[in-house]
Amino acid sequence: MTISSSAAASIAPTTTGNITIRRSGDRGHANHGWLDSYHSFSFSSYYDPNHMGFRTLRVINEDVIAPKQGFGTHGHRDMEIVTYVLSGLLEHRDSIGNGSLIRPGDVQRMSAGTGILHSEFNASDSEPLHLLQIWILPDRNNLQPGYEQVYFAPEDKQGRLRVVASPDGRDGSVTIHQDALIFASSLAAGDRVVHQFASPERGGWLQVARGAIALNGVTLEAGDAAAITALEQVEITASENAELLLFDLA
Repeated sequence: MTISSSAAASIAPTTTGNITIRRSGDRGHANHGWLDSYHSFSFSSYYDPNHMGFRTLRVINEDVIAPKQGFGTHGHRDMEIVTYVLSGLLEHRDSIGNGSLIRPGDVQRMSAGTGILHSEFNASDSEPLHLLQIWILPDRNNLQPGYEQVYFAPEDKQGRLRVVASPDGRDGSVTIHQDALIFASSLAAGDRVVHQFASPERGGWLQVARGAIALNGVTLEAGDAAAITALEQVEITASENAELLLFDLA
């Protein structure tokens, strides 16, 4: 199966440019017992001057949270925070009146803006919670704090790159205050998708959540990622069932 995230999929993948691999085992890692967390970029006590973010993408944390555990009320400001649940049930509450449960398929966007307090807990008594939390720098500071949550059915992401976050809320995606697109995809073994960048000046970050894929022929497995620069398009082929996020960044 070949499906593109743009109409230009018939063009052969460009072979010039750079793909820089970030292997799962090279990420920062902190295990607090109730929280097992991997950091693609510098975060909290993990500091690596070579991995401070990629363009406006500042944080990708892969967290596994024990039953009934989580993060008590704490604050953020001037950040677009996107949460993508892989398995389990997340309970969210915040200081602007939102209380919700976030399940696999849900994409949550919280604009911290001038300041917001929130808490995040595993709502299950027995099952771990597995999620990706993403921070993107906003296009301006001191925004009004905001919240949005959208559900994307499994068939929406199957065998295609489905936009789940965008600056204009296109195709029912959550709205983020930055020139950035986030695509989610679930691929069966042998599926192939192609993404065309609007210009080679844009950059991409691909994060493999589950399974294994080849990005322009380079093998990536669960937890692996790739920074993409100076490429007109990329081709992703699943070597086994896989789930991934692709970021298209100015």
